[in-house]
Amino acid sequence: MENNCGYLVIIGGAEDKNGESTILKQASEMVSQNQLLTVLTTATETPQETGNNYYEVFTRLGVKNVQILNINTRDDADDTQNCDLIEKSRCLFMTGGDQLRITSILGGTRAYHEIKKLYENGGIIMGTSAGASVMSSTMIVQGNDNEPARKCTLKMAPGLGLFNGVIIDQHFDQRGRFGRLLCGVAENPDVLGLGIDEDTAVKLFPDMHFEIIGTNAVTIIDGKTIQCSNVSELNPNEILAIMGVTVHVLPQGYGFNLINRKVLRIKNEEQ
Repeated sequence: MENNCGYLVIIGGAEDKNGESTILKQASEMVSQNQLLTVLTTATETPQETGNNYYEVFTRLGVKNVQILNINTRDDADDTQNCDLIEKSRCLFMTGGDQLRITSILGGTRAYHEIKKLYENGGIIMGTSAGASVMSSTMIVQGNDNEPARKCTLKMAPGLGLFNGVIIDQHFDQRGRFGRLLCGVAENPDVLGLGIDEDTAVKLFPDMHFEIIGTNAVTIIDGKTIQCSNVSELNPNEILAIMGVTVHVLPQGYGFNLINRKVLRIKNEEQ
């Protein structure tokens, strides 16, 4: 797993917008005064309201150059003016909503390629809730909350492919999503499951380690140690049996090295 790209800030949703805003403050710390932060509202069906909300938050936190980009159709995603805005951005922030709106509207378009190019050229991609899930190559689009792991209740689809080798789930502990992420890892033990709680984020660095930011925790499900499971034998709605899976639960102050799959203790200083 290698990465010569920029930074990802992957937020589990319901991040603090009115107080200290520790997670969203990452933008003002990483974007200089003359650089552009673009808020992409494709995921939401209320783009104007959502965009204006984030505009006010990022402006309050000290980002001087904020633009709202409403891409709501595939024609919008191939529009030269819209794509030029992405190209000029230092940071792209993807709002919450429906991750399938992001992939179905952006997939294969010029805007999609500009987003990938932005990241590959050292830029910053931030996303919350649906905007977080969509960063992986394969994303969860449907699954039962507060239920044990069952094979046929989990539906996955291709994501944007910014962060390979992981499956990301958000609103994780608050909506009881451990079972569905566990099933996703059981189906493909090579991937790492990242369950990100609300008001919590994973900040991925170019050297392929990440740090936890925020008030709750990130659950990491590592399938490489799985000894066996019945996932290939299950009939619809049967309960998953799995043995030997490794689980870490990490709050702020911890991180994870994706190269050797080891937990990191981050120095006790402001993130």
